[in-house]
Amino acid sequence: MTTFQLDHTVGSIVRDHPALSRLFEQAKVDYCCGGQKTLEEACRQRGIDPHQFLAQLEDYTALEAVPAVNLAALTLTELADHIERIHHAYLHEELPRLDKMVTKVAAVHGEKEPRLLQIKDIFLALSAELTTHLRKEEQVLFPMIRQLEASTTLPIFHCGTVANPIARMTMEHDGAGVALAQLRELTDDFTPPAWACNTYRALLDALLRFEQDMHQHIHKENNVLFPRAVRLEQQKAG
Repeated sequence: MTTFQLDHTVGSIVRDHPALSRLFEQAKVDYCCGGQKTLEEACRQRGIDPHQFLAQLEDYTALEAVPAVNLAALTLTELADHIERIHHAYLHEELPRLDKMVTKVAAVHGEKEPRLLQIKDIFLALSAELTTHLRKEEQVLFPMIRQLEASTTLPIFHCGTVANPIARMTMEHDGAGVALAQLRELTDDFTPPAWACNTYRALLDALLRFEQDMHQHIHKENNVLFPRAVRLEQQKAG
């Protein structure tokens, strides 16, 4: 079933499907001030094949529903790889985009909606913390977990035990959870005001998706990967 038509305005498409703002931004198609143009007009002005771009929109919409992964069936290495491939990759791409969006929306609409200034400060602080957090997991903790699983004996780690960095990562997850709750409260559950422009609406939709991904991300680490790694280390310590 076709969701979009070439004579739909760019603004109406992003209004009804805010997640698609990513594709419009990548193609440098203005969906905010130029939102009254039809999809065909906007594409042709950018030198883009309208039919191909229309197909991209349809494909992106169809792929939004990702099938669940059987986490219990994965090895620790496979689970760490999955988390990096799905959730870390998402954050590496999305955090810089959200940094720019939240800064732009706060600058444009902060006087009318002062909470946007708080939202900007909270998100930028969280983004900086997550960037460091991801690096520690990718360069320290996850390699330790992979080594632990691959070794026939108990490895000697510089930090003593895998439980030590896990405790630190779990504490940082708690801090992220507090920031996420603050963002939800300050945005009225990510609900745009009636006067919000498309960029404002796209930001709130992106923050909602960011929260959903973070919840899944933290769940997979706190409740699956980390406990299994600690149990395996205890078993090998014998």
